[in-house]
Amino acid sequence: MTNELLLVGSVIFIFFMALAAYKFFGKSGLYCLSAVATILANIEVLLLIDAFGMEQTLGNVLFAVTFLITDILSECEGKKAANRAVWIGIFTSLFFLLLSQSWLLYIPGEGDWAMPSIKAIFSSTPRMLLSSLTVYAVSQLFDVWLYHKWWAFTEKKFGDKRRFLWLRNNGSTLISQILNTFLFTLFAFYGAYDTKTLLSIFASSYVIYIFTSLLDTPVLYLARKIHPRGE
Repeated sequence: MTNELLLVGSVIFIFFMALAAYKFFGKSGLYCLSAVATILANIEVLLLIDAFGMEQTLGNVLFAVTFLITDILSECEGKKAANRAVWIGIFTSLFFLLLSQSWLLYIPGEGDWAMPSIKAIFSSTPRMLLSSLTVYAVSQLFDVWLYHKWWAFTEKKFGDKRRFLWLRNNGSTLISQILNTFLFTLFAFYGAYDTKTLLSIFASSYVIYIFTSLLDTPVLYLARKIHPRGE
């Protein structure tokens, strides 16, 4: 149960940090966390683990928090702020991709011990990052768009702008995560694993996203209490 406990603990810790970032630093804190999460997720996703009876990549939780961040920004700061977080994530991922690849060009000194490990990790990173850049941009911009579509629908239907936060949160995230999971599994892992493993990665990733999406709903309500929109 070690992996399972670590995963649950990671979800709680990362979501708590998102809330703390917004509490103490406002939307700037969420922008910073989004940038850090997108970079770390693309390293963490290289790790394949067994948890809850499924084989899965380890970057799912960090990817999930980026959707929570855009939902908090959509709810409390507006669509423009949410899209800005997406573009910050794309920019930082591109910066990290180019910089990390430059490390591999250096000739290590005689006393170096890290370069073989660096090469083992970051020689696989370009495909991951390029896949992530494409999928992240498509799925996150779609998520922000769908969040506000759900919001417009419920406001028009029921005449209340604040109600049905749970619907626009889960209605946008659960749908956009299908797109995110399918595209990333295809682009990042096709050819690297057999079909059975690919299907396992897709299924386990989406199951985790369902869990994290439901778990982040109370976090979103707390974020709205911290900074109600328009205040």
